Amino acid sequence: MAQLRSCDIFVVLPPLTKHGVVFGKNADRPQGEIQEVVYIPASDSTDPIKCTYIEIENAGPTKAVILSKPSWMWGAEMGANECGVAIGNTAVWTKDNDGDSDCNVKRLLGMDLVRLGLERSSSADEALDIITNLLEKYGQGGPCSNIDTALSYHNSFIIADPQVAWVLETCGKHWAAQKITGGFRNTSNILTITTNIDKHSNDLLDYAKSKGLWDGEGDFDFAKAFSSTGNCPRLQAGEKLLEKFTSSQSFRETDMFKILRDTDSNICCPCEDSFPTQGAQVSTLSNDRPSVHWFTATPDPSKSVFKPFVFTPNAAISKHTKCQEEDKSIPHTLYSLHSAKTKGVEVQELLFNMEAGIVEELDNVLSVVGEDLSELDELMKDCVETEVKFYR
Repeated sequence: MAQLRSCDIFVVLPPLTKHGVVFGKNADRPQGEIQEVVYIPASDSTDPIKCTYIEIENAGPTKAVILSKPSWMWGAEMGANECGVAIGNTAVWTKDNDGDSDCNVKRLLGMDLVRLGLERSSSADEALDIITNLLEKYGQGGPCSNIDTALSYHNSFIIADPQVAWVLETCGKHWAAQKITGGFRNTSNILTITTNIDKHSNDLLDYAKSKGLWDGEGDFDFAKAFSSTGNCPRLQAGEKLLEKFTSSQSFRETDMFKILRDTDSNICCPCEDSFPTQGAQVSTLSNDRPSVHWFTATPDPSKSVFKPFVFTPNAAISKHTKCQEEDKSIPHTLYSLHSAKTKGVEVQELLFNMEAGIVEELDNVLSVVGEDLSELDELMKDCVETEVKFYR
């Protein structure tokens, strides 16, 4: 099990935010993999669900979701649903890798669990229960790359809605979760839940003792028992960035953009890296106005524009962020144009000015919008197609 750098997730809650809960994630993936952004409407299908490697039972009607996902797999690195739930996952490595905990065996990928949690939940609490129930029933595992089939891992998640966030960390079918009701939290590629456990799998403590990972003395420490890695410099760097940008207690989506674009910390990795940041998401989850979900749909956030999406009854996104069904290895239009055109300071300045204008304009619209959201139906579509025209 190769231990590679992969992903950072952040969440900031009131009283540190300007509007609601702000979620952010960078998806660091193998060089050459394409990440697409897709919108999947709500469905009443009763067919079994064919995930990346295994088929599972249908659980009834699904929610509409927007996903940022590796083009080759069913699941997603990150995304959001129409109920204001946002979820992202990141890789973790543990001491327990046999039997049900062998992550080389094809089961549900962590990315499948992200999508299933979004499609089936109405809140962060419900998403946590859905993901952990599926994890306990089916387990997790299988190659997490179609380029490097030796890449497999267990997963941690941040699950957020406008009221609360959960950090969920796993090893095989076992898990621990911490509830976050205020302040900020971030995760990288290391277990971070110690003794501050709010929920856990039923047999977790007995299992840890049976595997010789805990002696039964003192408070149970999930990370100490299961983690096989030491410190993660990106985790500490992310905490410092969160401290910096939340100091004004008016944290907003543009502050999360800055964190996800930080190159000094390696939170943002360039396209030349062996494990570049292939996509990024920022979501502002709110009860008093529509939640907004921002996606780059292109690699390297420091050279990418965040485009906004709002769930509406007739939401639509551009075809230019989705790979062709016939060959998912071919980059989508926006990815190809971005890769060819984002060179030089002048281009970057124009792109960021465009993004700043979109942020300001949307903020004005959201401050007065009523129940009729039809003017936001093609918000992301218009932004993507403006970017495409800019490149061309």
